Amino acid sequence: MKELTLKSQRFRQERELEWRKLEDILARAEASSAAKLTDEEIIALPVLYRSALSSLSVARAISLDQSLIAYLESLCTRAYFFVYGTRTTLLKRILAFFAQDWPRAAQDLRFETAIAVALTVLGAAVAYVLTMQDSTWFYSFVSPGLADGRGPTASTEELRSTLFATDQSGLSIFATYLFTHNAQVALLAFALGFAFCVPAAFLVLTNGLMLGAFFALFASRGLGLELGGWLLIHGTTELFAIALAGAAGFRLGWTLAFPGERSRVDAMSAAGRKAAILMTGVVVMLGVAGGLEGIGRQVITDTGLRYAIALLVLLLWLAYLYIPREDAGDERG
Repeated sequence: MKELTLKSQRFRQERELEWRKLEDILARAEASSAAKLTDEEIIALPVLYRSALSSLSVARAISLDQSLIAYLESLCTRAYFFVYGTRTTLLKRILAFFAQDWPRAAQDLRFETAIAVALTVLGAAVAYVLTMQDSTWFYSFVSPGLADGRGPTASTEELRSTLFATDQSGLSIFATYLFTHNAQVALLAFALGFAFCVPAAFLVLTNGLMLGAFFALFASRGLGLELGGWLLIHGTTELFAIALAGAAGFRLGWTLAFPGERSRVDAMSAAGRKAAILMTGVVVMLGVAGGLEGIGRQVITDTGLRYAIALLVLLLWLAYLYIPREDAGDERG
């Protein structure tokens, strides 16, 4: 035991100067930032890190005392993040997300997004045709809570009042319910996508069925055009967000079923990172849709202006997410 203690002391004395120097550089970098270090210290940092790593390897190999090994493990871990970690600020990471990460994820999942859009359109078309032929189909596609009295039994004037009401209290409650419903659809389409895409596809399809039923009801009273403006002023953002969430769910489900040449764990890990980036963007879009729904739709009552805003917002989203751009340099060490 005495011999082991002597070995530890001698080992520490021979190398402690370098460890202290590394610890001093790390302490000052952690207290402010790596930008405060001199050029000599930045050059010395990886050299000292490799030296400390070598010391840790030797200490483990010859079974030196545990306190020394624990100290070196902590020192090497701290140094690792400065040598190999991301050298950027939170603001730069946020800007990189909006400038590169989110659009790149959306472009990578554009095929899955197209499928989600197609399922929504299919559901809307089927429900529209069925409800126009028989109005009782409306209740098969729209829950009583979501309809909230806006069903086939409502008069034309009652339906019209929901689109151009001067008293916005009841309308605001319905708008909040509709937004909450669509947000739940988006999040569930992503969360349940791992089950081989089936739940995600079902949710996207049923959301289209609901839309089609509503359009059929209002169109049968000559209010289809007005309903389109009322819904789409925020719906182009909200429905696009649901399609992207469905695309993220599809990517997870498809990767789970067909991982390709990589192991299923590695393939799911890569797909999960891509889907998570896209879902972060979906949350942003739902926030924008909430603003358009809570403010724009209540203030703007002109149908033509509602359509103009809906089209403009959709074009902005498409341009932002899908126009190719050069990759910005990734600031990593």
